[in-house]
Amino acid sequence: MKFYLNLERRVVMSQGLVKVLLIALMLSPGIAGAATDEDFEVKTTRNLINLCTVSASDPRAEQAIHFCHGYLVGAYHYYLAESEDPREPRLVCIPEKVVTRNEAIAMFVEWAKAHPQYMNERPVDTEFRFLNEKWPCKK
Repeated sequence: MKFYLNLERRVVMSQGLVKVLLIALMLSPGIAGAATDEDFEVKTTRNLINLCTVSASDPRAEQAIHFCHGYLVGAYHYYLAESEDPREPRLVCIPEKVVTRNEAIAMFVEWAKAHPQYMNERPVDTEFRFLNEKWPCKK
């Protein structure tokens, strides 16, 4: 729950910074494109990455970015709700001083691009592969 509270405080960013991050993602080579109806079904990691990296000129750019953020944050919040029992081992242990939501999503996108073998897998599986690799719990 501490992560969620910290995240909520730190996520408050100016619109200008959000736009800069979005532009930086879109200018990364080979990732900016158009969102298709199939992408909004989010059956694969590739679909989710397409939404997260949609071109600003796409008529559904705002919806795609919001869908991307909603999917990733929603999956993580569900994980937090399901892993509240301290007797159960956790998969992900994000430290108190975390990055912003936008920074974490940008990190996920870069990680996914570096791991194309997961592009046809379910996006929730790929998200937690990334989170577990980035912030594993100490054993």
